[in-house]
Amino acid sequence: MKIRTILIAAGLALASTSAFAFSCPKHMKAIDAAMSTAKLTDAQMADVKKYRAEGEKLHKEGKHQESLDTLGKAENILGIKM
Repeated sequence: MKIRTILIAAGLALASTSAFAFSCPKHMKAIDAAMSTAKLTDAQMADVKKYRAEGEKLHKEGKHQESLDTLGKAENILGIKM
């Protein structure tokens, strides 16, 4: 019974990690869409582009929480609520 519980817990942990990892591209896509119509200053747009690029880099490195945190900064500037 204990082994079954451990296996279920491990499976859930892996499933949640995979689901978490796949939300980064969704956030990047939302940022890309919002950038084309955003009314931002040059400095704000530069920050958005910087955070977007850094978020993608972190995602590719497997650092998904850091990626989402960084992408969140771009979303805040753009006014995106996810």
